Amino acid sequence: MKNIFTLLIFALLILSCSGDKNKSVEDIIATENLELIRKKKTELDASAKEISNQLKQIEAKIKILDPQEKIPLITTFEAKETVFTHYLELQGSVNTKQNIIIYPEFSGVLSHLYVKKGQRVSKGQILAKIDDGGLSQQLSQLKIQTALAKTTFERQERLWNQKIGSEIQFLQAKATSEAQEQAVSQLQNQVSKTVVRAPFGGTIDDVISEQGSVIVPGQSALFRIVNLQDMYIETDVPERYISEVVTGKDVQVDFPVLNKQMTAKVRQAGNFINPANRTFKIEVGVANKEKLIKPNLTARLKINDYTNNKAILIPQSIISENANGEQYVYTVSDKVENKGKAKRVIIETGRTQGDNIEVTSGLENGSEIIKEGARSVKDGQDVKILEVE
Repeated sequence: MKNIFTLLIFALLILSCSGDKNKSVEDIIATENLELIRKKKTELDASAKEISNQLKQIEAKIKILDPQEKIPLITTFEAKETVFTHYLELQGSVNTKQNIIIYPEFSGVLSHLYVKKGQRVSKGQILAKIDDGGLSQQLSQLKIQTALAKTTFERQERLWNQKIGSEIQFLQAKATSEAQEQAVSQLQNQVSKTVVRAPFGGTIDDVISEQGSVIVPGQSALFRIVNLQDMYIETDVPERYISEVVTGKDVQVDFPVLNKQMTAKVRQAGNFINPANRTFKIEVGVANKEKLIKPNLTARLKINDYTNNKAILIPQSIISENANGEQYVYTVSDKVENKGKAKRVIIETGRTQGDNIEVTSGLENGSEIIKEGARSVKDGQDVKILEVE
């Protein structure tokens, strides 16, 4: 009887445990029994780990039994001949040969200013007057003396032509007249320096000296005058482009600050190679009708230095290099539907354009080149094509 009772209790325990295992997750959560919930989680974690291990074993066996599972997946694109235009990109700054500071040629007090900042002036226009310190009066007196000396010489010349008077009197009168004329010319030149004139037409960008100040030649700056008509961009070009970048070459100009683009030409190409950086200078003339382009403004230049009308361009990222330093890519051969074989092709490359590079030999027009997966395939390996560009 006792054994029967023990068996009944054992059976009840088994049924109880079995009942917990058969309960759903929702039922166990509904009991709000923390011990049961933790127990269920432990069981599920163990089941998940077991299932994961079983899946890995199945996948490994499938790869062994099914050869198709080992074929790498790739994408391809067709090599097409296209026009390849390569540009030399440079940066330069805007200059003008008519951007100068005007200094006086005469020492004295700046007695008059006839222009103001921002004013347009023409070539030869009077900008300022310097007190001449009495030179004008001296010039007037000297002109009177010169006129007398000239009259004396003319009379002495008439007498000499009539064989009247001595030769020495004639020569003395002539020398005196000529000396007086030279003195007048020199003094006129000095007086003319007291008048400051515009060397060319332009705009008074700055009035530096104030009226009434004492100025000294070569030291006291008077004005800055700028002409925004004759503007040009100056930059340095590497010497290897000396045969491509020549006078008359078209240039694409971009002013980033102004968000302005234009087409211009090389108006001058230097003939001197700077030994310090192996470059030569060029000037690119720019039109400035709207007066928006200012001196020292930064400009970006693009100069066409090479064009190939039948170029094949490929992404640089798909190119590999072997131990001999040769570059190669993979193409698809023996293609049937979306399957084929990877074929290694040795290539030679030329110039770059962004992320692409020119292939000068090794590829033909229409070749199907592996793009995605190019670095994971091997020569002669079967491949499966996902898409064709």
